[in-house]
Amino acid sequence: MPRVIIGSNHLQQPTWKLFIGVPLIYLPLITTVPFVVLGVLLIRIHLVYVGGMKIKSYWDFVPKWVSHRYRYNDQIIYTTGAKWYNMRALRFYWIFNCKLYCPLTVALFRYSAYLVKIVENWWCPFAHDKKQEYSEGAIDKSYWHLNDDERQRLHPDDLNNPIWNEEAESNKD
Repeated sequence: MPRVIIGSNHLQQPTWKLFIGVPLIYLPLITTVPFVVLGVLLIRIHLVYVGGMKIKSYWDFVPKWVSHRYRYNDQIIYTTGAKWYNMRALRFYWIFNCKLYCPLTVALFRYSAYLVKIVENWWCPFAHDKKQEYSEGAIDKSYWHLNDDERQRLHPDDLNNPIWNEEAESNKD
């Protein structure tokens, strides 16, 4: 898989670009996270109301606190050599970012994608070239597998896809 180039290019960026770029870490997330939280709640309610059970929780996507490599006393901090930096405050800043903000935000977006995959597998069990990536949201049966008339109209690959038809998985054996 090709890598995104960022590290080998970072040091060549002018200071003004870095100064502008740092707040852009937070602005998009501050503006999107409330809407993603609302979307997650609505999607989750939708899935439960249409019969969804055994749906993972948000906390299944959050890394365990003890799995983080650094603690307060050994947290890596960026040093400039300036003695006026309050190292305790800076250490707290990095702990906030690395132990709370980043893992919780990444978990939120991953959880949102997981729920959307379930919705997609339920309502739209029709194959395309990226559909295998939806296996994280595998379901027992899609909406289209519940009715004999609709099931007969499905393409054989859609009818027998184990991502949205658990019977296809058991028939493989």
